[in-house]
Amino acid sequence: MIINVDTPREGKTVKEILFSELGLSRGQVVSLKNNDGIRVNGAHVTVRYILKAGDILELDVEDREEDMNCHITPVSIPLDILYEDDNVVCVNKPSGMPTHPSHNHHGDTLANALAYYYEEKGIPFVFRAVNRLDRETSGVVLIAKNRAAAAKLGNALQRNQFEKSYYAVVCGAPRENKGVITAYISRKEGSIIFRKASETGSPSEYAETHYEIKQTYDAYTLVELKPVTGRTHQLRVHMSYIGNPIYGDGLYGEESDSPLMLHAASLTFPLPEGNRITVTAPIPTRFEIFRRKNEDKELS
Repeated sequence: MIINVDTPREGKTVKEILFSELGLSRGQVVSLKNNDGIRVNGAHVTVRYILKAGDILELDVEDREEDMNCHITPVSIPLDILYEDDNVVCVNKPSGMPTHPSHNHHGDTLANALAYYYEEKGIPFVFRAVNRLDRETSGVVLIAKNRAAAAKLGNALQRNQFEKSYYAVVCGAPRENKGVITAYISRKEGSIIFRKASETGSPSEYAETHYEIKQTYDAYTLVELKPVTGRTHQLRVHMSYIGNPIYGDGLYGEESDSPLMLHAASLTFPLPEGNRITVTAPIPTRFEIFRRKNEDKELS
């Protein structure tokens, strides 16, 4: 990892950057120290080194072969890479692909595909998904390529420094053109999967979603959804709660032969080195009727 030291970082020690900014664990910092993994302007330094504007801080945080998960088998699966640098990779996950291996999915996941992608490049790789999408949901998934990036991005996510935008086709149409849903979300009694929405709840169950109608077609509506919180199944539960379940959602709507019409269209987040970036994934073909109605203009 390379960090260009800017004016706000001037006067800080390397130790402050490692712990306070990157959020590394004590064990990770000890490993860097013991393996001469900290350099400034090409020279090895200690964590007590005081940084100056213009310095280049290099940290050896790349994964090694012994870090790899032997239970994730590399499988040749096509990937749509939206963005990649030394610290992160963003992939446009298709609907129907699980993010992680599970009991019924050992070789058809995003983790399997990326393991193969990096094996072909001869790069040790540990799968660290920063945001997660349900199997049926398509769109932007962010993966950290090293421990430091994972820690930094995890902290940013907890501090609500991510902005997410989804498109969904819902049944019917919300009563208002735009609005905010603030129903609390909790686990439904007797189930480890289903969630329920309520007007009240504990602070840990508070959920907030902003929505805006984009287009209507027959009995369906294309909406943009922006979750402020990140509860499990939040968008699916919230849209069902206001009477407009997402089309194809067999859990919170009606059974249908259609795949879930939910797509993570964009993700804005701070890169580990500091600057913010927005990564977008084009609306997939299963939204075709709205794509056709939108041939001459972009969704905004």
